[in-house]
Order: sequence, then C-alpha cells, then structure tokens
Amino acid sequence: MKAATFQALHQPLALEDLPDPTPSRGDVVVQVGRCGICGSDLHMTEDAAYGCRHGDILGHEFAGEVVAAGADVEGLKTGDLVSVIPLKSCGTCEHCRKGEVQWCAGFGLQGGGYAEYALTRPNQCVKLPQGLSLADGAIIEPLAVALHGVNLSGLQSGDRVLVLGAGPIGLAVAFWARRFGAGRVAVQDIADHQQQRALDMGANVFVVDPADPVGSAEAALGGKADIVFECVGVPGLVAQAVEQLRPRGTILLLGLCTRPDTFNSFAMLSKEVRLVTSAFFTVAEYRAALDALAAGAIEPRLLVSDTIALDDVPAVFESLKQRSGQCKVLIAP
Repeated sequence: MKAATFQALHQPLALEDLPDPTPSRGDVVVQVGRCGICGSDLHMTEDAAYGCRHGDILGHEFAGEVVAAGADVEGLKTGDLVSVIPLKSCGTCEHCRKGEVQWCAGFGLQGGGYAEYALTRPNQCVKLPQGLSLADGAIIEPLAVALHGVNLSGLQSGDRVLVLGAGPIGLAVAFWARRFGAGRVAVQDIADHQQQRALDMGANVFVVDPADPVGSAEAALGGKADIVFECVGVPGLVAQAVEQLRPRGTILLLGLCTRPDTFNSFAMLSKEVRLVTSAFFTVAEYRAALDALAAGAIEPRLLVSDTIALDDVPAVFESLKQRSGQCKVLIAP
C-alpha cells in the first residue's frame, strides 16, 4: 500500500510503498476513504513532546470500508462503512465499559489514516448509517472533541461564549454552543481567514483585534464572557482569557500547548475562575456527533475546505503549517 510517513522532526512527510496490513484474530483492516489532517498532526512533526518515530503513519480522523476481519471479529463484515474512533483501549476494563476509553490503562492514539489501508480494532469502529458519507465519518472526531469540551464547560442557555481560535475545533465549539442554547457566541482570532465559515457555523460575531483583544471581545459580546474556550494552545492565552471572563466564569482548555505557560494566579483567584481541561471524548459523545450529522446538521460539513489525493499529502501538509484560508483538509487515498 501507499502511505505518507513521518521521517523526522521539522522534515516533510514522505510517500512510501509498505506491505498491506493483515488482521490478526481480533483485528479489522479498513480501506481508508477519507482522513482529516488535524492541527495536532502538524504539531507532531514539529514537537518532540508527541514522541513520533521514523516511519509512523499519522492520521487519526478517518473513515473507510472494512475489507478484512480476523477470525474472532463479531458485528462487522467486509463492506461495512465505518468511522474509526482513534482511541485504542483494551475494551474490557471498567473505563472501557463506561465508554471513557481515554482512561484505559492500555490507551493509545490510533494513527494510520494517511495510507490506503489501516489496521484497527472492532470496538473502535462505528458503522455509518445510510445517508452519511465517508467524508462525514472523517469529521466526527473533531466534532466529538469539541462536544466533550462544551459538555465539561457547564454551558447554560443564554450564556455569553467566547471562542479563542478559529481552527476546526474552535469552529466546532461555536456550532455546539449555539446548538445548546448559548445566547451569544463570539469567535476571536488574529486573522480573518475563517470569518465567514465561523458565522455560517453558528457564531454571532467574529473578532479580529490584536491591539485590544480584551476590549473588542467584550464589546462584541455585550459584556464579559460566561465561558471562554481556549482552542489554540499558545502561551499567554490563559492569562488573556482571565481578563475576558466574568467573575466566577469558566475557562475551558481545548488547545494543546506543550510549552510552559504563566498566568497571574491572583487575577484568577480574585474572580474565582473555574479552569477546566478537556481531553479527547467519550464513546457516547462520538456517537452523539455522528447522530447530529445523521439528523441533518449541515454546519459541521462546512469545516471541510479541500480534499486532496494521497500523493499530494507531503506538500499540502507542509503548506498547512502557515495560516491560510484552508480549514479541514481531507485526504482521499
């Protein structure tokens, strides 16, 4: 099979011909139909904290067709179209039985989507209902990540919501926030590339003002935010979020920041700020994201800005490290 593989930090991915995967007794092989390029994938090739090794195949937002199954696999057959939950787990422990697989002792992130075929486990495969495409299946993961954050935030009907960062996760947060009854949603970024997409997905207003991010966001919301979602992951944004928040408000961290950050704890304490972190999602939230698409929600599909061939991955992947009008780029191996 053809695959785009990790070579080394700060180096482009490389196209390679690799052996097709074969399933053991409890595995399935999925022919990848669509795979999203995630911002964390970009970070993985630039930051040693993620632990990527030479030859790794990235890509954890994918859907495809089951083409082979091991002897012990039940509930799946060749020809089934599935979205792959990219959270590897044992499938039997207490956390797995609750659908909170991110806390399983055997947890790991499933990659492999930047290839023609991927090996996975049946408990990670969610069948796509009739009417959903493989492209839909590939955007369920970022939708579930955003949904988990919104659920943890304690969002109430009528809340003023500020989303820092207009990447796919931030835009998906705006979608869920409006869907759950937020009174006003502002998306704030340092560039206006995603302004129209943010408004189409549910934001009431899009804010770009690097000179006065605090004042401009407050004016756009008509007051301090009840909840600030930090969806970027760069040092300094937690401190900014404290300024943008009302007393006893909530900061919800979704951005992946691997560098040390500092903030004034007195400023946070004096407001009794609630700081909440969000990691991955539950299986129930993954299915809820799928259900929203199956029920006819069209806004999440606006995340997809382009679809490319596997041969184009190395060049496009590098280009996405610079800000552009692209949002969620899907690979069609």
